[in-house]
Amino acid sequence: MAIAKTAGQPLPAKIPPFEEALQNLEKVVEMMEADELPLETLLAKYEEGIKLVKICQDKLAEAEVKIQQLEKNAAGEFKLKPLEVSET
Repeated sequence: MAIAKTAGQPLPAKIPPFEEALQNLEKVVEMMEADELPLETLLAKYEEGIKLVKICQDKLAEAEVKIQQLEKNAAGEFKLKPLEVSET
């Protein structure tokens, strides 16, 4: 099945797996901490880092929901467990 591209809208960028996004984020942080980048490059890296943080947060939240949905009760049946929110 071919994916149609709508006029004037770019195709969405491929979202990397969590591990790849985290590794890329670590590289961005290392580059920014090196103090060798010009301001324009620092701003671009900061923007890239923010996008990678969002990807990581979204993937972690998705994994948390899946774990909750797949938790089994004592009888071996899958049961949705409510999310426990800490007050810290």
